[in-house]
Amino acid sequence: MTWTDRLGEFGIWRRSTEIDETLAVEIERLGYGTIWLGGSPAADLLEAERLLDTTESIVLATGIVNIWMSDATELAESYHRIVARHPGRLLLGIGSGHRERQHERARPLEAMSSYLDLLDAEGVPREDRLLSALGPRMLELARTRSAGTHPYLTLPAQTAEARETLGDGVLVAPEQTVVLDTDPVSARKAARAFLTPYLGLNNYTNTMKRGGFSDDDVQGSGSDDLVDRIVVHGDAATLLDGLRAHLDAGADHVCVQGVPSDSALEVYRAVAPNRGAVTRS
Repeated sequence: MTWTDRLGEFGIWRRSTEIDETLAVEIERLGYGTIWLGGSPAADLLEAERLLDTTESIVLATGIVNIWMSDATELAESYHRIVARHPGRLLLGIGSGHRERQHERARPLEAMSSYLDLLDAEGVPREDRLLSALGPRMLELARTRSAGTHPYLTLPAQTAEARETLGDGVLVAPEQTVVLDTDPVSARKAARAFLTPYLGLNNYTNTMKRGGFSDDDVQGSGSDDLVDRIVVHGDAATLLDGLRAHLDAGADHVCVQGVPSDSALEVYRAVAPNRGAVTRS
């Protein structure tokens, strides 16, 4: 079975500090194929292991392990420990984080290549890892040295570009942030509150500009056009259309991030593969 089959069309992206066993079980019951643990999970992967122990078949993916913060040897040891007990259920999403938080002399592409060398030496299979690749050179590294890419805060048009660059048979699993709110004023307020911190990080604003946004669009808290296109908002049908736009553009799988976080379960239920599921008492 390939990762495309295991992941399913939709998964849930949520910070590892904001998900517990009860929520993981509910996400699995709703029919999602994957839980993506965001917020730079630690190399010990204890959070992933805990959720795998609690659930039955859902995949746990990291979105992403930060190479500047997580030792590659420890990550490899954690990988082997977990897959021995849960084969086929752990996918390592790996990324180089934000330039603003790195050593001035660090080169993300070289650092990532060296990190992958260490994972190779520790026996972590190429097909069980993927890269958070936003730029063309990192995408090429994702194609040659991993199962694919997990882009964050990108448009369906950029999903199409990634598919064209990577070709068939390489995993493309973008994240899509959504707000379940039909009032454009309040929905945009929630979307902007989520998005604004990212507009201070060059890797994201550069990616947005490659997607066609202007310097003015990414200034401050972002233009209305940027907020509306990066964060899909509206009713359940509108959110589903936004998620499926990535699939139509060539994605194998889409990671759903609901905001605000404290009301995200409503989103998960609204767009779930098993939308008729009844909440357990």
